[in-house]
Amino acid sequence: QVQLVESGGGLVQAGGSLRLSCTTSRRTYDSWAMGWFRQAPGKAREFVAAIRWTENSPYYGDVVQGRFAISRDNAKNAIYLQMNSLKSEDTAVYYCAAGSPGDILTSERGYAHWGQGTQVTVSF
Repeated sequence: QVQLVESGGGLVQAGGSLRLSCTTSRRTYDSWAMGWFRQAPGKAREFVAAIRWTENSPYYGDVVQGRFAISRDNAKNAIYLQMNSLKSEDTAVYYCAAGSPGDILTSERGYAHWGQGTQVTVSF
């Protein structure tokens, strides 16, 4: 079982930045992907970003393209989400996920392991 722990959430003003971190309890398989998803109140969980341990090509959801950046540190078994130019609509609980989603990294069904989530609140 892989445990994921997110950190870095908080309250920030619109236009500001936050950096989320996710650490894994153990090294996952190199073929796995790590992803970030978010869920706002009353809405379905949506894909934010993903990256594989062995590739340098990240994937982003349309709503965050150009503002967010996902990165990884293989030595620390950690991934990060740098969030810039935050908007009020970015307010949500952000979840880290790990798994083997195959070619479809954007679907939550491909991720078997999830963190508890960290709250991000963007004020006007």
